[in-house]
Amino acid sequence: QVQLAESGGGLVQAGGSLRLSCVASGRTFSTYSMFWFRQTPGKEREFVAGVTGSGSRTNYADSVKGRFSIFRDNAKNTVYLQMNSLKPEDTAVYYCAADLRPGSITTIGGAMDYWGKGTLVTVSS
Repeated sequence: QVQLAESGGGLVQAGGSLRLSCVASGRTFSTYSMFWFRQTPGKEREFVAGVTGSGSRTNYADSVKGRFSIFRDNAKNTVYLQMNSLKPEDTAVYYCAADLRPGSITTIGGAMDYWGKGTLVTVSS
């Protein structure tokens, strides 16, 4: 079992920055990949970013490349999503997720083994 808890969401103006955190517990954190997804009402949950257990490989949705950065601190069992140059269309509930397959860098939400409860990010224009 893996438990995930996100934090850091809030209200920010367009062009601003926000950093989300997700603390994991229950398994050795460095052995599995971590991901961020987001969802807005009426839409499917979409992939945002992923990072392998060692942090050596990352993957990003085209819509956030160059603006968002995913990184992890395995000593703190925490994965982060640094979001810069935020746009109103980034408004969503952001979820962290864990895929226990070693080295996974998938973009598919259905492949995730565990999910957090989400944190709301609102970007005002």
